[in-house]
Amino acid sequence: MEVTIINIGDELLIGQVVNTNASTMSNMLTTAGMEVRKTMVVGDVRQDIWDAIDEALHESDAVLVTGGLGPTKDDITKKLLCEYFGSELVESQEALDNVRRIFESRGYELTPVNREQALVPKCCEVLNNDLGTAPCMWFDHKDANNHRSVLVSLPGVPFEMEWLMRNRVIPKLHETFNTDIIITKNILVQGIGESFLSDLIEPWELSLPKNTKLAYLPVAGLTKLRLTIRTTHDNPNTPDIPKLLQGLYALAGLYIVGEDCETLDELVHKTLIGRGLTLATAESCTGGNIARLLTAQAGASAYFRGGIVAYSNEVKENTLGVRHSTLAAHGAVSEETVREMAEGVRQRLGTDLAIATTGIAGPDGGTPEKPVGTVWIAVANATHTEAKLLQFGANRRQQNIDRSTNQAFAMLIRLLCQKD
Repeated sequence: MEVTIINIGDELLIGQVVNTNASTMSNMLTTAGMEVRKTMVVGDVRQDIWDAIDEALHESDAVLVTGGLGPTKDDITKKLLCEYFGSELVESQEALDNVRRIFESRGYELTPVNREQALVPKCCEVLNNDLGTAPCMWFDHKDANNHRSVLVSLPGVPFEMEWLMRNRVIPKLHETFNTDIIITKNILVQGIGESFLSDLIEPWELSLPKNTKLAYLPVAGLTKLRLTIRTTHDNPNTPDIPKLLQGLYALAGLYIVGEDCETLDELVHKTLIGRGLTLATAESCTGGNIARLLTAQAGASAYFRGGIVAYSNEVKENTLGVRHSTLAAHGAVSEETVREMAEGVRQRLGTDLAIATTGIAGPDGGTPEKPVGTVWIAVANATHTEAKLLQFGANRRQQNIDRSTNQAFAMLIRLLCQKD
């Protein structure tokens, strides 16, 4: 089955809000065995919304629309859908009970304006939104040629949309349409550029079965390989994935750091929890980015003791225990300093492992000896400290921070693998 996604909102068109809904929905639908034909963004203009819906219903089996469902005057989607499907607005008792429940749980009285949230087109089926007041609405549609399609209108609030997609919309789409079986496999590759990786594994890629596709998904300092295997319920011809990956490891095993994770911080998270190890961080040029990513993972308290953002030399000395003589002789951006940072934070916070970073993120602050993009990273355990110099050669600050962060995670994973 084919799906079109329509995201509504002036704020999306002008770049005031990043349209994360499109990527989230596309990923969820693809994983569920549905093909995303097209994504569209339209502003809060009645005719533009009408035309987008009309086009999508003629092209796709299902049309998923987000946005324009709130209590304010510029939220026009519900009234437009009512007109498009030749229906009338009626009060849904189910939607009203949900709105009242949410207001009461927050200690608010239900206002007349918010009661209007319970008005829905009579021809739709309400899919209850447990996390918000805007209802999710399901419309069955048949065109002049008797082609059946559905339109689903969801709120644009990302966490409400994602919950509805997972718990209401995708299960109902599975009940309504014959969908494919989609199997995905992620392989995280670090330490080699995308083009070099492509050349390296070309023989393996060309030998993949016809129903197996490989995608290269590069981010700063990391390439995620995603295998997507598409089969049908009638003919579930699924290749042997472990056997399939043997050829990949034979060519690129040196650069593969993990599987079945979306990011390196997720891989670190799962690995440390699985091994019962603890970690501390000492960050200079990454400014706490490593700690931020780790603590964004639920359950990080099981292994992450804490982090120190040691931006100044005084903090490196007084808090981490970096020797004054080390800083005087070698500078803050040096192998000697980053080693002492990693060892110092590990000892002071009493952890099994530590990560440390120091460098020149840019866009200024570089010297001929240490240009912008010069970064030292160290990882340490109780018996061994490993340090690495990176020369990114770029003055793009955030990119240098992201690349340093992913390099640090990869070094930690490799340090752990040395013990296996």
